[in-house]
Amino acid sequence: MSGTAGDGSTQTASTPAARLSIAPGMVVQELGWDEDTDDEVRLSIEDAIDADMVDGDYGNVVDAVVLWWRADDGDLVDGLVDALTDLVGGGAIWLLTPKIGRPGAVEAADIAEAAPIAGLSQTTTTAVSKDWTATRLMAPKTIA
Repeated sequence: MSGTAGDGSTQTASTPAARLSIAPGMVVQELGWDEDTDDEVRLSIEDAIDADMVDGDYGNVVDAVVLWWRADDGDLVDGLVDALTDLVGGGAIWLLTPKIGRPGAVEAADIAEAAPIAGLSQTTTTAVSKDWTATRLMAPKTIA
């Protein structure tokens, strides 16, 4: 018996970018990068959008924000509010935190408490790598 899986379904939800609903043409801003971030996740996102992620100095509207956050990074509400600066109305912030049991892990209750204070709705949580979990936080849609 072979332990090798077929390649037929690997494109759909097997990549970190697919699990984050990152699509070609999106402008994705990355905040909170540090030496502990997962390069496989980062490369997956950049491959999906066929571009580099932009940083906090971008100064234009972005479709999504990838926010790497650890327990000792400061006040999560402040970090989430800062992440909203360039985000389009109705866009998503993907809050990437170390999994529970890893250094810097953030409790799910802390995220659930911080999101509404920052004006965000928590929708989904998914594993994106062996060390990182992503929580999708949605910004309110703007009314024109």
